[in-house]
Amino acid sequence: MAKGLDVGTMNILSAQQDGNDTVFVQQRNSFVEIEYSDMAEQMLSRSEVLHIRKDDKVYVVGDDALNFANIFNKETRRPMKHGILSNDEQSAIPMMKLIIEQVVGEPAYPDEKLYFSTPADPIDSDLSTLYHQKTIESFLDDMGYDAEPINEGMSVIYSELADNNFTGLGISFGAGMTNVCLAYYAVPVMKFSVARGGDWVDEQAARATGTPVDKVTSIKEDDFELDFTTDVGGVEGALSIYYENLLDYVIDNIVEEVDEEDVEEGLDVPVVVTGGTSSPDGFEELFRDHLNDANIPFSISGVTHADEPLYSVARGGLVAARSDEDVDGEEAEAAAAE
Repeated sequence: MAKGLDVGTMNILSAQQDGNDTVFVQQRNSFVEIEYSDMAEQMLSRSEVLHIRKDDKVYVVGDDALNFANIFNKETRRPMKHGILSNDEQSAIPMMKLIIEQVVGEPAYPDEKLYFSTPADPIDSDLSTLYHQKTIESFLDDMGYDAEPINEGMSVIYSELADNNFTGLGISFGAGMTNVCLAYYAVPVMKFSVARGGDWVDEQAARATGTPVDKVTSIKEDDFELDFTTDVGGVEGALSIYYENLLDYVIDNIVEEVDEEDVEEGLDVPVVVTGGTSSPDGFEELFRDHLNDANIPFSISGVTHADEPLYSVARGGLVAARSDEDVDGEEAEAAAAE
């Protein structure tokens, strides 16, 4: 057994193998605060709503948080911001621990291997990911796992480009950040992140239209399409505008980073895009059009969109964890034979 864990700003997901199937467990990475009452806590418990009580408050956590926020006309609170633990949220650490425990469960045996995603330091911000990475690693080690970080962009390579010998450009459009990794035979050639993702799109669209951010997020997740043909002046029109701006921003930074890394011009690689922010219909076509217009100094053999974009990073972590366990097992067998 082994597990992969995608520690995302919007969602936290785990992946593990069950026979020939990969099983995913998911929770929204958010919570909402409501007033405590005995009746409220009883109803939440009976309905199996994930929650914790602290003093005179009850915190509804995970998938139910957005529903409760809309019912009570409140904004959800998020343990993470810009892809890492939020330093503005005092309850970030206990909420993250609760959600992670729900998603990964107890290890099947001591020191079960688990690879968890971590973003690269963003090139457009002074944010550091080290504290976030070490805190998540500590959570998981305390639970009894042998936890290892894996770069989020590299996790996409492991998940989606096995048939291409783990060679290509993997781009994970998350909520808090967008992570990019160029790998050659599973060796990272270039990896970076930018501090823009789905949250940035939602915030800009909300500001432009005077709509609450949670409402914008709900609209985006409910059959929103990047077709640029409807809702001029409305929320969907604003989402389309800022989606296009995000793609241009990410591609411009890819071009700059490739130039700095002096990547070989003769390289011919596939590109795969994934992540929850890439889910709307029309995203793949829009990204391909903008990438074709960019002056990237290597050849692109094709652009594909992951079949299950929300699950790619967790699946890549699982691939890495299983590979690591196989190596450990072979080393143990070799040592025993000597």
